[in-house]
Amino acid sequence: MVSGLSNECLTQQENGMKTVEHLIEIRDIGKEYQIADSKVDAIRKMDFYVDDGDFVGIMGQSGSGKSTLLSILGGLNHPSRGEVLVDTLDVYALNSEQRADFRSEYIGIIFQSFQLISYLTVLENVKMPMAITGIAAKEQNRMAREVLAKVGLLAKADRLPDQLSGGEQERVAIARAIVNRPPILLADEPTGNLDSETADEIMRLLQQLNEEEGLTIIMVTHNAENCGYAGRTLVVKDGECMTH
Repeated sequence: MVSGLSNECLTQQENGMKTVEHLIEIRDIGKEYQIADSKVDAIRKMDFYVDDGDFVGIMGQSGSGKSTLLSILGGLNHPSRGEVLVDTLDVYALNSEQRADFRSEYIGIIFQSFQLISYLTVLENVKMPMAITGIAAKEQNRMAREVLAKVGLLAKADRLPDQLSGGEQERVAIARAIVNRPPILLADEPTGNLDSETADEIMRLLQQLNEEEGLTIIMVTHNAENCGYAGRTLVVKDGECMTH
């Protein structure tokens, strides 16, 4: 994949040149919601691309459309118009079963509120995405322990989520998101529930995963400091992607 993008929201054609293939291409997407008798634009128009190995921060205030964009990128929310291409695959041309397979193969998601299952241990939470993969139980345990070691929580594999700090719970959420080794990690306000010191630790971990593991990361945030860890920042305002 081509790397080294400029710090802009870009369309795929410039001066009549042939379109370059990228890991992710967002082409003229929009998203409308019907509320009572009115249509509301969550996303008006967005065009940009992300290359393999990028760390892209998407910054915007609440209601700007950034979380809607993330859900569309993750194959979870069908846009009203436009195309989402991942590795040249048109995500929303797939049927629901194919799209589930796509998410399993390509996408890891860190949710804003951790979304850990309270009655499962740390190890069991991390293994959840492997439930539908057909991977043997012994291998699932090995892979889960490997990612827990990577995020510094192997020693707490048998604890329950409520026995962990907020930062540790976020690390479990990261381990769960990457256990299947997806090429793309989507992070929704990954430090939104953390104090500043713990937030810095989580951001350094994401930066390490990007730089050392080659993970492509797209992170939405309202925090400009978080975007300092990203290689590139896009700003979303009033449902549109703007140059930062």
